[in-house]
Amino acid sequence: MSKAFTKETDTEEDDPESVSALPAGSKNYMTLAGYGRLRAELDELVRSERPRIVETVAWAASNGDRSENGDYIYGKKRLREIDRRIRFLIKRLESATVVNPREQQNPEQVFFGATVNYEDEDGPHTVQIVGVNEANASDGRISWISPLARALLKAREGDTVRFQSPAGPREIEVTEVRYE
Repeated sequence: MSKAFTKETDTEEDDPESVSALPAGSKNYMTLAGYGRLRAELDELVRSERPRIVETVAWAASNGDRSENGDYIYGKKRLREIDRRIRFLIKRLESATVVNPREQQNPEQVFFGATVNYEDEDGPHTVQIVGVNEANASDGRISWISPLARALLKAREGDTVRFQSPAGPREIEVTEVRYE
């Protein structure tokens, strides 16, 4: 996928779509908490941050020469960033399939939203399988499309799971499955 960017400040890394793309044809699964966080961010941007920046840009524009006006230049840049993020959030929220982990039919098996304790050669670990936009490995939340999550899906307590990690083949033992 090629993208055309007109400003030197825009890069493909700045495009939220390229950072957390969903596999083609898959649903945008999201936990209730993750949906709430995205909704809160959208509300904050639309109701508070964007109007504040618009006010600053309008004030800066009224001061005259815009070519050397830092408030105007950086305010316009920030508005573009906010508008890009708002468009992204709206698209993700509209396409979201919200899953409440507590309503899983089979709580002994790993599905979306499960919190899984497992052990490997490095010791015990805990992860929760969440949506693409909710993932944060440092908090123990992994995306359902990650290699580890895909390997854990449908596993049960006591199962040994083998998968291909970026560091090479790994084997882990599931010690507990719960839905919080």
